[in-house]
Amino acid sequence: MTTIRISLWSLLAGLTVLWFSQSAAYPESFSVFPIRTALTSYTGILAMGAMSVAMILATRSKWFEGWLNGMDKSYRLHKWLGITALSVSVSHWLIVTLPKWMVDWGVLEAPDRSRVPPGISEQSVQSALEVIQETLLNQRGLAEFVGEYAFYIALVLMVLALVKNFPYKRFLQTHTVLGVCYLVLVFHSIVLFPFDLWLHPLGVVMAALLVGGTVSAVLILTRRHGQSNRTKGKITALTYQPSMKTLSVSVKVDKDWKGHDAGQFAFVSFDKEEGQHPYTIASHWNADNQSIRLLIKELGDYTSALPHKLKEGGEVEIEGPYGNFTFGDSKSRQIWVSAGVGITPFMARMKQLAVTGSSQIIDLFHVTSAITPEMEEELRADAKAANIDLHLIIDSNGTGFSAEKLKHLVPEWKQGSLWFCGPHQMGRTLKTHLTEGGLRADSFHQELFEMR
Repeated sequence: MTTIRISLWSLLAGLTVLWFSQSAAYPESFSVFPIRTALTSYTGILAMGAMSVAMILATRSKWFEGWLNGMDKSYRLHKWLGITALSVSVSHWLIVTLPKWMVDWGVLEAPDRSRVPPGISEQSVQSALEVIQETLLNQRGLAEFVGEYAFYIALVLMVLALVKNFPYKRFLQTHTVLGVCYLVLVFHSIVLFPFDLWLHPLGVVMAALLVGGTVSAVLILTRRHGQSNRTKGKITALTYQPSMKTLSVSVKVDKDWKGHDAGQFAFVSFDKEEGQHPYTIASHWNADNQSIRLLIKELGDYTSALPHKLKEGGEVEIEGPYGNFTFGDSKSRQIWVSAGVGITPFMARMKQLAVTGSSQIIDLFHVTSAITPEMEEELRADAKAANIDLHLIIDSNGTGFSAEKLKHLVPEWKQGSLWFCGPHQMGRTLKTHLTEGGLRADSFHQELFEMR
């Protein structure tokens, strides 16, 4: 989370410093319309900066994944950039709109529009760039009109993206439309950005962000993002466990699959109309059999229908692998904590360690409301083969596991690293208790993946 916060605030702080490093940031007088002009430009720059980086992150760039330490962190930053863009865009709209209403109500007097628009000097109008500048000036009305309605549409779509019970399929469809809104807002920004500032460091940075965001939006709209990481596969086995509401899917992938590390995930599409869903891979990679296993928990209408819909021999498209939840550290002791389907990355890691071995001392706490005899037998066999101490906690009311119980069962917990995969709030609570008790914050690793 620290990297996410640093990235978000660094972007906003950087744009703010660049904005206040030039004269347009300071109004000619402390009256309503000059202040409105400065704030309109400032909030527009922040909103488009945040939206541009969010668009770039949505392409699933491996570079950003490495820098942010995992695609789960990349998507979390994408989410907070979207929330930031939404909040600042609303402020931007209010700053533009309220004075107009006040003029209509007779509270304010409309400014004189006969002079050259703020941010464009008389000298620049007479420069060699006059043609470009005049062209942009002539598009101001159109840019303001389309920008306003693109904002309304984007506002509705971004709010829907935050509604957890909005159908996932519709979320993907509507979220893609944001790419179109973004391109309209790029046009709006280019036309209304103070012309004299394009050669200022602020203009150079904004140009780079808008170009990057535009290229990313086109890739997303044409569904070419992540294409180099996609492969085909066929379902070879299906096992459904009703009491756990979990489906195990084994897939034989094509030879162009690059392999994966235990703990990574992939975007999987069983149905082109439904689109991709992220699933953690529950098996370690074996190039000889070219097979991966997915554990899919029923979390909605689509995943609930999969046990009846999927058939052996069915085709699958897989994109990945992604994620840095791969258990890489130099600690002599590790503590793993999982809840529900969060056991998946640990199953993959146990199967890997059964083959490669490890000198680390590892305790696995798995918390679940129910477990089948078959799944329990598999877990215990995997833990034994990997030389891992398994603490299986059947917890139906949320009282079976706590930080205190972990401390009691693993007295050396402060010297180890902790890897958590499960409900976000459970992980946050556990981290708070352990770090307050002496565990280093950078020794707590949590899978944060959420598509929204």
